[in-house]
Amino acid sequence: MKIAVINFSGNVGKTTVARHLLLPRIAGAELIAVESLNADEGQGQALRGRQFGELQEYLQTIDNAVVDIGASNVEELLDLMRRYRGSHEDFDCFVVPTVPALKQQQDTIATLVDLSRLGLPASKIRLVFNMVESGLQFKTTFFLVLGFLAEQRIATANPDCRLGTNEIYARIRNKGIDLATLAGDDTDYKALIVKTKDTAERLALAQKLATRRLASGVVPELDACFAALGLGAGGANDTVPLHSPTPCPT
Repeated sequence: MKIAVINFSGNVGKTTVARHLLLPRIAGAELIAVESLNADEGQGQALRGRQFGELQEYLQTIDNAVVDIGASNVEELLDLMRRYRGSHEDFDCFVVPTVPALKQQQDTIATLVDLSRLGLPASKIRLVFNMVESGLQFKTTFFLVLGFLAEQRIATANPDCRLGTNEIYARIRNKGIDLATLAGDDTDYKALIVKTKDTAERLALAQKLATRRLASGVVPELDACFAALGLGAGGANDTVPLHSPTPCPT
């Protein structure tokens, strides 16, 4: 299975979706970062958008991949997909994260439209609703994207495919740590804290305990979001139903 994570907009959580939602749940998947600016060293294979020819050739040699496409490369990469006609078929699914901010929702709609123009069916374009604050009305928060999809059913949207805001992602950024491994850590940090007299060491242990607690809370959320995304045994052909939103309040 080969998944592209894409959005014209930055700050929608593409890297979080690629690294923490998709990569650990697609067996044997390789992470490929397509980003010409601020590429993280040592995490995945970094390619520039203009090297799309090399990317598509490499994709033919592997079975499973998650391709994280940086916002600065999206337009160029989509243009190259048009040039290499049929290259979009190398991907089983395009995952488009979106967030409540109106600018990002507008960019999300533009992304969906451009993907649809490549000839992709709605079942291969799937939304992840990211940074969803608890207590907020989902349909009101994402009224722009949902209202568009109610009229133009060019992508698949499931409100259960959502992730909340969580500081765990900032805590483990650039550390190459798997959240499931963190959550499964059985170290008795409280006992270690009691034993040590060094304040700095106590603080370090307390931070590890807090990080494990955060990981334990977020892993079930990631599992539920992935299940709602519909990329299980049936692959990208498992259609997730589009939920009709309520109209935007006037």
